[in-house]
Amino acid sequence: MIARRASARRLTGELAEINVTPLVDVILVLLIIFMVTAPMMQRGIDVALPQARSATGAEEERLVVTVDRTNRVWLNETPVPLHMLEERLLAASRNIANPFVYLRADRAVPYGDVMAVMDRIKQAGIERVGLVTEPLPPSAEAPRRRGSR
Repeated sequence: MIARRASARRLTGELAEINVTPLVDVILVLLIIFMVTAPMMQRGIDVALPQARSATGAEEERLVVTVDRTNRVWLNETPVPLHMLEERLLAASRNIANPFVYLRADRAVPYGDVMAVMDRIKQAGIERVGLVTEPLPPSAEAPRRRGSR
């Protein structure tokens, strides 16, 4: 009976180590949640961009003019009436040595309306304008050119 008590004490004694497995599990779950929700925190204007092979991204802080599917014009994330676009671009580009404007237009916007916005950008004295597109998915086949087999 004495031997039984001694072995029972060894088995029921306090643990000297802390089990960190649940802590690591909780931290990994939180990390995954933050990674999934972080891109959703960035607000922007919903625009369905056309796709092109030579697409460039506008990730740095730049002047971005957006034309949404309802033909509303935005400068960065501020709505601007088309007749005031030149004035706002001049004010925004005053501190930029060589201003560059990225023009984003929904694919549903007529070509003539996009060109009218581009004309306003040029009238503001900004000669460098880039059109923003989405890259084609890697599985998209290259379009066939005339004369190629």
